[in-house]
Amino acid sequence: MSLSKKHLDARAMTIVVTLCLLWGLAQVSIKVANRGVSPIFQAAVRSIVAATLVALWAYIRALPLLHKDRTLLHGLAIGLLFGTEFVFIYVGMNYTTASHAVVFLYTAPFFVALGAHWLLPNEPLTGRKFAGLVLAFGGVIVTLWDSLGTPAWFQIAGDLMCMGGGFLWAATSLYLKRVVQSSMTPSQMLFYQLGVSALQLSLMSLLLEPQPVHNLSPVVITSMAYQSIIVAFASYLVWFWLIQVYPVSNLSGFTFFTPVFGVLLGGLLLQEPLTAKLLTGAGLVTAGMILVNWPSP
Repeated sequence: MSLSKKHLDARAMTIVVTLCLLWGLAQVSIKVANRGVSPIFQAAVRSIVAATLVALWAYIRALPLLHKDRTLLHGLAIGLLFGTEFVFIYVGMNYTTASHAVVFLYTAPFFVALGAHWLLPNEPLTGRKFAGLVLAFGGVIVTLWDSLGTPAWFQIAGDLMCMGGGFLWAATSLYLKRVVQSSMTPSQMLFYQLGVSALQLSLMSLLLEPQPVHNLSPVVITSMAYQSIIVAFASYLVWFWLIQVYPVSNLSGFTFFTPVFGVLLGGLLLQEPLTAKLLTGAGLVTAGMILVNWPSP
């Protein structure tokens, strides 16, 4: 499938902002589920459940999920990228704060924009787009500034791991757009990533988390179900459709909304403080995304 849209239209913007809201709520659900299960185990369960749902969905619709040609190797590659991304993120969060982690994870749009400039001829990095990304990232930093302290050496290690997760997130998006968009459907892209990551994350949980379950309450189960069904299954399927149709660098820029939504929802649902800096940061993110997606003359 060739690139069919040069800019994000109103429908795409509405969908991607809604996805960011769902992903922001996912951060809250992870915090809630952490009360009863370990982080990597959460991610493994999420991938297992979502992969099963994708397989059932594809079976009902008579859609093939696996390939017998070399496309299978591409599927394994994106699955490894996806799984390794979550290993970096969840291990990194053992060493740094959640606020540090989200800032460094959301360097991904920078890597996407830079990579798209070299790998995707239809998505050059213009001065306006770069300025919008810088402005939006500045908004994320302002939003989370209250909780950023002076890092110790182990925090720096965790920060670098989370940035590595952001880089792998960007690499996965670019790989999908550059290499496999014409040979895989969105359901196949998602199934490969979930299936391979389920194996990876299960192994990591076995190695690093001796007691993955310690308080399996109804709230914890509900939080994990939300991550598995709404986020990893439904929202990711929509995301992969979006990156097939619209410019991936523009879409990735919108992911700056996710930490903003995460902090807002944390204030509403977990009674975390809502500050003037948060509201200022949200305004900067909005302004940055307007610059990124403003049509060229």
